[in-house]
Amino acid sequence: MCEAVLLYPRPLARYPGRLLLLPLLPHRPSLKPLPSEIWSRIFVQALFEDDQDTQSHNAHNNIWRSCLSLMLVCKGFKEVAMPMLYSNVCLHSVNSLQKFTAHLHSADRMWDSIRRIPYSTPGRWVQVLDLSALLAGLDSSAYYAVNALLTQLFPLLPFLAKLTLYSGFLLSCRALASLTHRDGSSNIRALGGIYYDPFIYSAVATGEDHFVQLLRVCVNLELLEVTGIGLDDTDLESHFDNAESLKTPNITAPLYLPHLRSLTLLSMPSSLLMYALLHSPLPRLRTLSLTPYDDIPFPTSLSSVFLETHGQHLRNIFLFTPKSWPTRYHSSPSTILNTSPHLRHLSLEYPLPALTLTFQTPLTGVSSPCIFPLQILSIPRPSSDFWVTLERLVPFLPSLQTIRMRDVRWLRHGMTSRAQEAGIQGEMMEWDRRLTRRGIRLLDRNWKESQARECGISKLSELAVF
Repeated sequence: MCEAVLLYPRPLARYPGRLLLLPLLPHRPSLKPLPSEIWSRIFVQALFEDDQDTQSHNAHNNIWRSCLSLMLVCKGFKEVAMPMLYSNVCLHSVNSLQKFTAHLHSADRMWDSIRRIPYSTPGRWVQVLDLSALLAGLDSSAYYAVNALLTQLFPLLPFLAKLTLYSGFLLSCRALASLTHRDGSSNIRALGGIYYDPFIYSAVATGEDHFVQLLRVCVNLELLEVTGIGLDDTDLESHFDNAESLKTPNITAPLYLPHLRSLTLLSMPSSLLMYALLHSPLPRLRTLSLTPYDDIPFPTSLSSVFLETHGQHLRNIFLFTPKSWPTRYHSSPSTILNTSPHLRHLSLEYPLPALTLTFQTPLTGVSSPCIFPLQILSIPRPSSDFWVTLERLVPFLPSLQTIRMRDVRWLRHGMTSRAQEAGIQGEMMEWDRRLTRRGIRLLDRNWKESQARECGISKLSELAVF
C-alpha cells in the first residue's frame, strides 16, 4: 500500500492549507519472478529463429556461445543458462571426454542428500550426448581408454535421452553393462551409430545378449540405429554349418518396445538382436532401414522374414547396403509391396528386384493386382531392365508422384546437349520424358528436377500470366 502524499501550496501562510495528492492511474503492482523453465523457453526462442532444430551442429555451436554470454549477465541468468549449456554435449577429442568425465565425477563426489535433488549437477542436466565426431577419427590404440571413460561416464547421466556413437566403434561389454544397469535407463529415447558384433556380445555361454539386455530396459526407445559386421562370402559356408544354432537362440522373452517408430539394421543378416526384434511386437514401427539378404535362406538370413513379419504397418522402407570395398550386393524380395501394403516411400537397392503385385481375394480365391498408396520410389540409377518392371507397376500405383535416383545427380547448367544425352544422363532424360506424360517427377539424389524441365515450367508459367 502506497503512502499518502500531501501538498502545501502556501507554506508561509498563517494557516497553510494541505492538499492530498491522488494518483490518476492505479498503482502498478510489482512483477512476479518468472520460473526458470519459462526463462529457458524465452532463451530458446530468442536464440533459435523459426523454431529450428536445437540438436543440429550449427544450433549446438550457437547455444554454446550464447549460454557462455548469458552466464555473465547475472546470477539468475546463470542458473538458467547452465542447464541449457549441459543439455546438449558434443565432444570432439579424447582429451575433452576425459575432462568432461572428471568434472562430472568430482561433482558427483561432492553431492549429498541435503541438497534435496535426486542426482548431482551437472550430470543430471545432460540429455543429448554426441560422440560421433570423436569416435570417427579415433585411433585404434585409444579404444580401451575411451571405453574405460564411457564406463565411468554413463552412470553419471541419469536423464540421458539421446546417445550417438560411430558405426565403426565397438562399445565394450563393460561400457554396455554400465549403460544398461544404471538409474534412468528408461529415459533413453534414441540410440544412433551403434556397432554390433554378435560374436562378441553373444560370446558368453550363459545369459542373454548384452545389447538385448540394454533394449529390455529402454522401454521408451523411439529410434534405433545399429550396424552389423556384414556377411563375407568366404564365411558363408560356415554360417550354413551353424544354422542349427540359430534356430533356438537364448531369448527368454520378447522385447517391450511400444514406442519404437524408426529402426535401422544395416549389414546384419542374422543375430540374436535381430531374432529378438523379429519375435517382439513393434506396434508403432513406421520406418525401417535394412540391408537385404533375400538370396540367403532362413535362418542364416532373417531380413526377408523380418519384412514379412513387421511390414504390415510400415510407411517407409529403405533397402541399403553400406559401401565398402569390395561391396557385395544381395537381392531384395520381389514381394515387398505385398508384405508392406501401406508404404509411402520405398527405396530399393542393387540388384533391382522384379516387383510383383498379387492379391488373393477371399471369396473367389483368384489372384489379381490391387491398388497401393506408394508415393515415392527411390532407386540407385535408371536402367532399361527396371523400366519394364516400372511400366508394369505404374497403373497400380495411382498415388505415385516422385521417382528419385539415389546415386545420380543432374549435370550442372551450361553443359552441352550432347553431354546431357550421353550415358546415365541420357537415360535419365529419356525417363524424364516418359514419366512427365504420366504426371510423375524424376528427381536426382539432391531431390532436384532437371534444368530443362525447370526452364520449361518457368516458360509455361510466364505464358500463363499473359
